[in-house]
Amino acid sequence: MTDGAMAPGLSGSASDPEMHVRTVESARFVGGQVPDLAEFDQWYDECGKQNYTEVERVPLEDLAGWRTDPVTGNIGHHSGKFFTVQGLDVRLPGAAVPAWTQPIINQPEVGILGILVKEFDGVLHCLMQAKVEPGNANGVQLSPTVQATRSNYTGVHKGKAVPYLEYFRDRDRPHRMIADVRQSEQGAWFHRKRNRNMIIEVFEPVEVLDGFCWLTIGQVHELLQVEDLINMDARTVLACLPFAGAQPADTTSGLDGFRAALMRSCEGGRGSRHSMGDILAWITDARTQYDDVHATMIPLDQVRGWRRNPEAIWHETGAFFRVIGVNVRAGGREVGQWMQPMIEPLGIGLVAVLVKRIDGVLHVLMHARVEAGYLDVIELGPTVQCTPENYDHLTPAARPPFLDEVLATSPDQIRYDTVLSEEGGRFYHARNRYLVVETNRDVPLQQYPDYRWMTLSQLGELLRHSHYVNIQARSLIACLHSLWSKQAVLA
Repeated sequence: MTDGAMAPGLSGSASDPEMHVRTVESARFVGGQVPDLAEFDQWYDECGKQNYTEVERVPLEDLAGWRTDPVTGNIGHHSGKFFTVQGLDVRLPGAAVPAWTQPIINQPEVGILGILVKEFDGVLHCLMQAKVEPGNANGVQLSPTVQATRSNYTGVHKGKAVPYLEYFRDRDRPHRMIADVRQSEQGAWFHRKRNRNMIIEVFEPVEVLDGFCWLTIGQVHELLQVEDLINMDARTVLACLPFAGAQPADTTSGLDGFRAALMRSCEGGRGSRHSMGDILAWITDARTQYDDVHATMIPLDQVRGWRRNPEAIWHETGAFFRVIGVNVRAGGREVGQWMQPMIEPLGIGLVAVLVKRIDGVLHVLMHARVEAGYLDVIELGPTVQCTPENYDHLTPAARPPFLDEVLATSPDQIRYDTVLSEEGGRFYHARNRYLVVETNRDVPLQQYPDYRWMTLSQLGELLRHSHYVNIQARSLIACLHSLWSKQAVLA
């Protein structure tokens, strides 16, 4: 394979007006440095043999390197770095559940999630990593080129250096910045956690280390159809790829009606139900309306409705999640052995969007969603985002809108349906069913003021900025981008 043409020797942020075209062209290309996905499967299986974790549950009180504060009950690392498990007191006036307390992870440092891209034979490729995390249900998953907390890449763990980190920290290198934005993590489990999502195009030769491979965007999209393969950190960065913009002239040629509407949805200014100004005003109004939401850090010992013994922390109803301890032995990681607390969700969650063709343009029904851990009260989430079993002990008023409609979906309405893992560094076996459902129903704004139909172009515009689109929605945006090039015919 030959390298692409060299770019001018200027680094920094470059707004490439044709970048979206190159992105789409790579998404249409399922060959590449790995000629076919059968060869990828062989490489992936070999990575799974070399990269592994052995995870043993241990009592929270026995975590080497961690201590429980005798005054607050907070669980923190002896270095003061990484993260702490604390308590959160939430007040949400007017909600079906107006107040609660819970354990939450407080990790104030900003990590780096970054993908290197490079042209080979005129086609963009992404440098992806086969990475194992202790919370992964299935071992190795495909991750970004770099996936590291600040404590990791500054060497607090005294482990090996993070490969390729210099590309994302050294501004003197000749490269093109395609995306660079701080985005939130799960607001229900993290307190104001953010990571820097970066995509950088490189032009010089790049040594491919063990456990890394170049894939076209089209190949990555094919792999997004596979259960528990593309990890959460990769999905959030992939969502930042610039698909929005005028598409190549023949993009919709030969596509079925759904995919043609999907591609039109990526074109800026094409038939949106609401203008961008209206969407921004709606988000601002929603944030203003919820100004009286208060989420206050409290000692972990003061959370109400939660039980604790030396082994774990859990809710008295048996719902939501547990805080557990693990001892990890790993191969192919910067550090070979460590202990840590983790959040273990109970049940497989549901993350779903309703989509609708409006005047030939696909629209996504987004929810202005309040979560206690968000930095700015509200972010746009999917139509439905919950673990259905968690609502069994709550009042019917607390049941999320559209949940029952999504659960009753007929197979001919489903456009995407795959179980994918969440972040495996802090969450143990956290998995969600990601679902895209096409509907013809209207959604009256008077009845559902916290919902709006939006195009993918509008969501792409918001993704250029921090704290507008939550991490579950970003995963679904990546999944939606993958649909137009699938081979199966949709009506």
